[in-house]
Amino acid sequence: MALVGIVMGSDSDLPIMSKAADILDELGVSYEMTIISAHREPDVFFDYAKSAEEKGFKVIIAGAGMAAHLPGMCAAIFPMPVIGIPMHTTSLGGRDSLYSIVQMPSGIPVATVAINGGANAGLLAAKILATSDEALLKRVKDYSAKLKRQVEEKDAKLQDIGRKAYMEQ
Repeated sequence: MALVGIVMGSDSDLPIMSKAADILDELGVSYEMTIISAHREPDVFFDYAKSAEEKGFKVIIAGAGMAAHLPGMCAAIFPMPVIGIPMHTTSLGGRDSLYSIVQMPSGIPVATVAINGGANAGLLAAKILATSDEALLKRVKDYSAKLKRQVEEKDAKLQDIGRKAYMEQ
């Protein structure tokens, strides 16, 4: 059973949404990924959001660009956390998406990550789930430790070979 629903309005969002899926894969969190347009197929969207709790979803990650109604509409229907990913757009650079997702009315919260912030959305979903799953919490802590080690290794290399050699690689 999938714990996280990953939904996007277009297949053009797939590269960013895949980053959320990659993190969930690495942390061993099950998910279901779907493309649904809230504007072009509102009946399909409504059924998705209405049935998400019944399917076992504990969190929905919703990515959208431009008017970006998908995350907010999920939050209006789905009673558990929704994480919005604003997509970069060519016309306004994603600010339109960002403003659309963060400017939710009182009572309909959507946690929002950075523009194109798929990886952070996946990590946030895992952290939410980890509040009631000790094994997942350990994997999240191990993931954070891995990130720390990567930075330490990069610094050690910089100290060893110097700035110019590091940048030439």
